[in-house]
Amino acid sequence: MFTGIVTARGRVVAAERTGDRLTLSIGSPYPDLTAGESIAVSGACLTVVEVDDGCFTVDVVTTTRGRTRLADLRVGDEVNLERALRVGDRLGGHFVQGHVDGVGTVVVARQSEDALLVDVEVPPELAEVTVLHGSIAVDGVSLTVNAVPAPGRIQVALIPFTLEHTTLGALQAGDRVHLEGDLIGKFVRQLVKR
Repeated sequence: MFTGIVTARGRVVAAERTGDRLTLSIGSPYPDLTAGESIAVSGACLTVVEVDDGCFTVDVVTTTRGRTRLADLRVGDEVNLERALRVGDRLGGHFVQGHVDGVGTVVVARQSEDALLVDVEVPPELAEVTVLHGSIAVDGVSLTVNAVPAPGRIQVALIPFTLEHTTLGALQAGDRVHLEGDLIGKFVRQLVKR
């Protein structure tokens, strides 16, 4: 379980593809990561399989590659990082599982007074659980839905702190982002469908 409060940015230092297997090595500032620990990499919950010299390694399985853009990562790419919650931690964002529900596409990113407004086209299953002023995780960052400008499209407002401390400050039209819908909205949808 995560909160969507990104605590660091990492950089891909190796991306090894062997048959169906993808292994990523990511440089991080966390000095005390351990093998077996869960970590959110741009919002996708992965298991640390090895730690070595300022880097950690994760395996990205077929199902994860199918619903994320992790297979597109290349050496030098930056990613958002968040360690799993510990009992007693502050819950500053919202409940985020690290289960990417789909990949969205940035339609437009424009500066408006004191925030960068980013419109994202979302898959239909996410549109169903997304409400105005509700929560959504974009590349692992807990955000509030600022507007719903059109069916299948949401808008988030990125404050200067978020722009400085996450990878979202570099977003441009056409970029693809990981999306995780609000946990409560997903449960309500399932209950209503039954």
